[in-house]
Amino acid sequence: MVELASIIILGILAQWVAWRFKIPAILPLILIGLLVGPIASYYTEDGSKFIEPIWNGTKGLFPGESLYYFVSLSIGVILFEGGLTLKRSEILNVSSVIVKLITVAVIITFIGAGVAVHFIFELSWKISLLFSALIIVTGPTVITPILRNIPLKRDISAILKWEGILIDPIGALFAVLVFEFINAGAGAEYTSIALMDFGKVMLFGFSFGFTFAHGLIFLIKKNIIPHYLLNVVTLAVVLGVFVLADEFAHESGLLAVVVMGIIMGNTNLPNFKDLLYFKESLSVLLISILFILLAANINYEDLMLVYDIKSIYLFLVIIFLVRPIGVIMSSINSNLKFNEKLFISWVGPRGIVAAGIASLFGIKLSNKGIPDAEYITPLVFLIVLGTVLLNATTARLFAKLVGVFLKNSTGILIVGSSSFSRIIAKYLMDNKRHVVMVDNNENNILEAKKLGLTAFTADIFSDNLQDNLELSDIGYLLALTGNTSINKKAIDNFRKEFGENGSYRIISPEEMTNPEDNPDDGLFSHTDDYIKLVNLSRRYPEIHEEKINSRNHYNGLIEITKADPDVIPLFIKTPKGDLEIIPSNSEEIDVSDEYTLVYMGKAINSTKKELAGLEVKT
Repeated sequence: MVELASIIILGILAQWVAWRFKIPAILPLILIGLLVGPIASYYTEDGSKFIEPIWNGTKGLFPGESLYYFVSLSIGVILFEGGLTLKRSEILNVSSVIVKLITVAVIITFIGAGVAVHFIFELSWKISLLFSALIIVTGPTVITPILRNIPLKRDISAILKWEGILIDPIGALFAVLVFEFINAGAGAEYTSIALMDFGKVMLFGFSFGFTFAHGLIFLIKKNIIPHYLLNVVTLAVVLGVFVLADEFAHESGLLAVVVMGIIMGNTNLPNFKDLLYFKESLSVLLISILFILLAANINYEDLMLVYDIKSIYLFLVIIFLVRPIGVIMSSINSNLKFNEKLFISWVGPRGIVAAGIASLFGIKLSNKGIPDAEYITPLVFLIVLGTVLLNATTARLFAKLVGVFLKNSTGILIVGSSSFSRIIAKYLMDNKRHVVMVDNNENNILEAKKLGLTAFTADIFSDNLQDNLELSDIGYLLALTGNTSINKKAIDNFRKEFGENGSYRIISPEEMTNPEDNPDDGLFSHTDDYIKLVNLSRRYPEIHEEKINSRNHYNGLIEITKADPDVIPLFIKTPKGDLEIIPSNSEEIDVSDEYTLVYMGKAINSTKKELAGLEVKT
């Protein structure tokens, strides 16, 4: 009982450490597992581990094959959750570079790493090719923490983000199929029987995943499953499909749950968000337990297998040869510059799925007595730990060295996607500013997307917003919701991450009564609140520009906007085309000749322009 509780406590502690220091969770999880497992056995008097998953085959937390069963079911749930996030539209809309990274680069990694480990460690071709299939997978859980604090061009962030998302289930599926092909021919040559077994895995994996996914979708849409049971029923079905498929064709369960997740993730399901959040929380818990267990289960003798100069050679070949060749071949005829290709080549950490499936297959093959199977788990863990540690510590520095680090983040995050927010965002986008809109109202987000804006549904009270790589070049934060508390919360939560160049919010009606109470982060005008902006956007959904002749001319125009409720100042455009946000204390902004006042509402008539112009002569 103490060991089981310790695993959960240490796992959640590792997740917190990863969040606190903004590193991939897999790094502290595996390190903790190694410390309480094989490394601990080196220091204890009797050579025992602090946490012993299996001891003498029949003792420990998971005696016999129970650890194998737990790992299998856990990986199944994790892969199902990964399948839920894989959208058909994302595959169709990704750039040619990303498509090639999940096709061409996968083949290069499979062949290159397989050849390298075969000749460096002199392993059999079966084990060598299984190893290379396992290290294909990267994954968003390791990419996102590394990149979210590095301001990069959106193209680079998008390529690395979508490679990780798409290659996760694809790479896992590839590894499962390679394992099945090898496993089917274990103990014999690749005969027609082996090919038939491989075909059975494909048949039952796809058919069970497809059938049960549509069956569950039918039950959910017909409200046969009550809302409070939706998550646990889905979990039960996933586990049932995994086990059932496995009964018909051994090891086809992994393929079945991936297919099931992909189908359900691409169906318009009611309460899909609740289902996804539950699976994410469950995956975090399973990952926390799983990787401490897996790392602890490695024996000291297994670590000694890779405690060799050969491991360094293999690691260097994968980092400096296999990965760069895959990226370069995938980016031929693309718009990427050479330094951008270098950075993408450098950032390729292997993730949770690679380590998990490696342990799963390693246990299985070792139990069957396959030669060299004992190398699978320690070698894959070596690549996972090495790549994560390397990229987590050097990615920021390397980005600066090769010149892809953005020194000035000019992107704009707009919290709230109401009618006037969308008008402002569209103007900014048309003036070549990267704009991202977030809102918890899906209809508002859909309207923003119709205008071609980058927008997604998000809750500003959630930490997940910081994980979105679309925000990697954001330097300005505009809180434009109708709720003052939410606007202030957005400023407080994300000023450091997204508002390094400025964080602003709409002022509340209470702050309008006395100009002396004008907040430092007030936006546009101290006389215009959310309601006035919404009403104006309905009557005059237009943005105009007015050339400024002098400081006095600007002051005159600002006075017009204060007196006329149908005109609200927004930005100052410099002669170079740069846009400066006007704070609510608009007199403080610096202007000169050839600047332009940008405002929303009805056009200022010629008489008022003349009155503003008179300010120049006084």
